[in-house]
Amino acid sequence: EVRLVESGGGSVQAGGSLRLSCAASGDTVDEYAITWFRQAPGKEREGVACVIGSDGSAYYAENVKGRFTISSDNAKNTVYLQMNRLKPEDTAVYYCAADLIVCFGRDYDYDYWGQGTQVTVSS
Repeated sequence: EVRLVESGGGSVQAGGSLRLSCAASGDTVDEYAITWFRQAPGKEREGVACVIGSDGSAYYAENVKGRFTISSDNAKNTVYLQMNRLKPEDTAVYYCAADLIVCFGRDYDYDYWGQGTQVTVSS
């Protein structure tokens, strides 16, 4: 079992940067695939980026590729999402979720979720 806590959200202007953290306790992140999701008001939750803890392989949604970077620090048991060149459409609550093998899965694939952190990008 793993417990996840997100942090690092906030308000920035378009073009700015934020780094989100997903701190894990219990199990270690290298046992899981960790996916960052986001959900904007009135929209469905969408997968943003995923990292395979065991080998560091990273995958991205097309609309963030080249702007966001996901990484895993096994020593700190934390997964990061570096977000650069932020756009107003990136505004959402960001969540991290853990599964043993699934990246970009459906909500029901995940037993472990964090509480979310708000990101607001103003134009």
